[in-house]
Amino acid sequence: MNMLDKLSAYRSEEKKLFWQGTFADYLSLVKENPAIAQHSHSRIYHMIKYAGVETDGEKKKYHFFTKELYGLDDVIQKLVEEYFQPAAARLDIRKRLLLLMGPVSGGKSTIVNLLKKGLEAYSRTDEGAVYAIDGCPMNEEPLHLIPEALRPEFEMELGVPIEGSLCPLCRHRLELEYDGRIEDMPVHRIVLSEEKRVGIGTFAPSDPKSQDIADLTGSIDFATITQYGSESDPRAYRFDGELNIANRGLMEFQEMLKCDEKFLWNLLSLTQEGNFKAGRFALISADELIVAHTNETEYRNFISNKKNEALHSRIIVMKIPYNLQVSKEEMIYAKLIGQSDRKDVHIAPYALKTAAIFSILTRLEESKKQGMDLIKKMYLYDGKEVEGFHEKDVEELKKEVINEGMFGIDPRYVINRISSALMKEDKTCINALDILRALKDGLDQHASITRDEKERFINFIALARQEYDEMAKKEVQRAFVYSYEESARVLLDNYLDNVEAYCHGQKLKDPLTGEDMPPDEKLMRSIEEQIGISENAKRSFREEILIRISLYARKGKKFEYNSHERLKEAIEKKLFADLKDVVKITTSSKVPDENHLKKMNEVTRQLIEKHGHCPVCANELVRYVGSLLNR
Repeated sequence: MNMLDKLSAYRSEEKKLFWQGTFADYLSLVKENPAIAQHSHSRIYHMIKYAGVETDGEKKKYHFFTKELYGLDDVIQKLVEEYFQPAAARLDIRKRLLLLMGPVSGGKSTIVNLLKKGLEAYSRTDEGAVYAIDGCPMNEEPLHLIPEALRPEFEMELGVPIEGSLCPLCRHRLELEYDGRIEDMPVHRIVLSEEKRVGIGTFAPSDPKSQDIADLTGSIDFATITQYGSESDPRAYRFDGELNIANRGLMEFQEMLKCDEKFLWNLLSLTQEGNFKAGRFALISADELIVAHTNETEYRNFISNKKNEALHSRIIVMKIPYNLQVSKEEMIYAKLIGQSDRKDVHIAPYALKTAAIFSILTRLEESKKQGMDLIKKMYLYDGKEVEGFHEKDVEELKKEVINEGMFGIDPRYVINRISSALMKEDKTCINALDILRALKDGLDQHASITRDEKERFINFIALARQEYDEMAKKEVQRAFVYSYEESARVLLDNYLDNVEAYCHGQKLKDPLTGEDMPPDEKLMRSIEEQIGISENAKRSFREEILIRISLYARKGKKFEYNSHERLKEAIEKKLFADLKDVVKITTSSKVPDENHLKKMNEVTRQLIEKHGHCPVCANELVRYVGSLLNR
């Protein structure tokens, strides 16, 4: 299909969304499918569920958010289940303003943008279809045409509650143009669109002296007053304020707490009663989710102001902290870089991970738990195995802190510094050291960082460098063992045979002589000592391995060398220890002999072909690791 055919197909799809009929026709549609008359909160909740939900025990992952937001699954689950779900069920929480509160660049705006874009797309589906009175500036629900006295009967027959009243213009049209014949009022299908100002509104504060309340509630059309003779004639009023056009969908208040107080008073009746005052009219009904976002400092100031007490109880505050998982933070950076035009610059493996380690460390609080430091905590949060701790410790660590994730370095700063490294003219590849250098250089330009914070962040850069050094050494050493997988498997099988014999009090047969031999304690200890397993702890560690093997067997899975994180680390370190001298000699030789040069070329080839390096960063990595091993 060429480009012109695609345009033609798009027009055809757009035409399919068009539907027009009378209120009588609409009643038939509602009777067949009551969901088309759902209120805005219900529509948004079902939109989120429509995208798919992945359940793992009590944890839920809502796919609606997962393409854009990383590491906030718990926050999103709380947002959906403590706000949108009960609001969809018409509980009183739907009468509350949703305030997303968190640090800068934490994902608040992204959540709102996802909801807005999601509504646009959902309203184009059969499940999310929205119908409105044709010609209504507020695109209101056609069921508002039903008189109050008849609503109980209609509600029983249709199976949907009816709330809200006609806007002044529709009431005027019904009486003047249709002589009260409700069934003849025209109804059409609408597609929500922020760009076309249909069902999605956005209000951003500006200079209080120049900003008019009309931006929210509409204004008098002075050009038509002489024609219609009165300011109270709805035809002489522009129902084009953000609260008007957001009806049936979502209204975003950007930096709400920066707004002048007069703009917030409209929210009092809108949140609680579902209506607001505009012009010389009675209260106007509006069905819309009000969502705002702000930072913690402004929220604290807002709460401390007694004049705002009426709004306090009408707000549901959802904390949106920074992500605290290294792997997710790395995905954030990869996504942002992937949207740029600098795809020609190669980013070395572990470069973004090292930047992520630095970021996460700045956001963590020290734990009082014995033996726990920030590095261990960071790896535990990321789902890694840490000696002496288990998955259940993660929940205890989170309960121990209140504000974790509400402070620290923001992703925007990190991506700015990565961008700076990417833009250097002589660079065709950047590595972890380039990024750490850029992060450190940028601290002087960060206006909000105090001297104490700068020293603290420099310490975290040093910690991130140490973690990178370990990753770099493992990477090169791994490449030296080009039969690594096979070597690891042989060593593992040998270890497991001896562990099984040790735990069951059995002997092994010598493969050459056939003699019965005791388990090879020297071999087992040479592996276990690589990860600090003490003499006293060796039995429990070995029994733990056997239990893991048994679990895998029950599930029909094969136990590999990387099936147990700590055993994997021990196997790797044992192999690496045996090769350390070879690595040192090969990488440090200024004039390597033919044998060393052959090994160097093989290592570089392995790094390029199997580990994602380019020729530049592969050579840099080998030289860097050589310098580390020779210190």
